[in-house]
Amino acid sequence: MKVSKYLSKHLRHQPERIGLTLDEHGWVEIGTLLAAAAAHGFRITRAELDRVVATNDKKRFAIEGTRIRASQGHSIDVDLGLPPAAPPAYLYHGTVARHLDAIRAEGLKAMSRHDVHLSPDRETATRVGARRGRPVVLTVDAAAMHRDGHVFHMSANGVWLTKAVPPQ
Repeated sequence: MKVSKYLSKHLRHQPERIGLTLDEHGWVEIGTLLAAAAAHGFRITRAELDRVVATNDKKRFAIEGTRIRASQGHSIDVDLGLPPAAPPAYLYHGTVARHLDAIRAEGLKAMSRHDVHLSPDRETATRVGARRGRPVVLTVDAAAMHRDGHVFHMSANGVWLTKAVPPQ
């Protein structure tokens, strides 16, 4: 868990904190990442990195050749290069009750991220919402949104992304 959180922080939000520069699509050479982490007092072996990537329950990271990136959830400017995709009829969003009034008034917004994250099933959305308290799962009529011109993308780990979900 500690390695996963460290990777998330530096591959999604603050690469500059350890001297990393991600390419326009969020990739960085694995050797560069490991050296930067070690230089900042956080030693990770390649075997540990591979284990975290392979066993992360949400598949938050992707390795391609000698490079690694976060699958989604960036607060920094990256283009994941995901093609538009037709979503299933319904998608789900896990949250907690204290956010419901704002969601009902304003819809779901990306906030500090690039996109709203939606789950393909209620179980996943429940786990997402449970990270912040007692979960509430909202059902999103993705088919209607898609018909209305909203663009959806699916990340490598199966999370659906869209810029916003209107309150209706």
